[in-house]
Amino acid sequence: MGNTAGLVLAAGAGRRFGQPKALVEYDGRSLLDRAVATLRDGGCRQVLAVLGAGAEQALSAATEAFTPVVNRRWGQGLSTSLKAGLAAVPSRYDGVVVTLVDQPRIEAEAVRRLIAAAAEGATVAIATYAGRRGHPMYFAREHLDGIAAGAVGDRGARDFIAANGDLVAEVACPGDPVDVDTPADLAALQHPSPA
Repeated sequence: MGNTAGLVLAAGAGRRFGQPKALVEYDGRSLLDRAVATLRDGGCRQVLAVLGAGAEQALSAATEAFTPVVNRRWGQGLSTSLKAGLAAVPSRYDGVVVTLVDQPRIEAEAVRRLIAAAAEGATVAIATYAGRRGHPMYFAREHLDGIAAGAVGDRGARDFIAANGDLVAEVACPGDPVDVDTPADLAALQHPSPA
């Protein structure tokens, strides 16, 4: 096992942020570069990133190596990016770890733990933080078509997971799955308030 690809969903326009989040910098690196590195460092043999808004700029600015998947329908919701990304995962991989570009505190260890769960037989594995489900998520190849079929609008794998709860392995992970949706969110991460 361990024959796993990584997938970053990074196509959105980041309207609340004022620019595509793939281009936003946190701690000296773009969110896209950070997400790609997290998947690679966690054990993904190939990392794909779905780009949409600002795709050309994101490609030219990236310093991490990844396989780009351009989603021209990104404005129709997250589901279009998930479908495009899953369809692009090469057939040689047994499964894929999916993460979001706007969660810069996801750790490579979370990816490692999901891949380890897959090696132990899990076909769907979801990272949890203090008991709450989040990203990244692992999906075995046998489920990719079903996940894509159930993804609509801004709903990604949620409906598939809800309908197949018996398949889900929850994996406790370190890190913080906080979203960076606005400049204020980014500022709060860079300059946390004193406790």
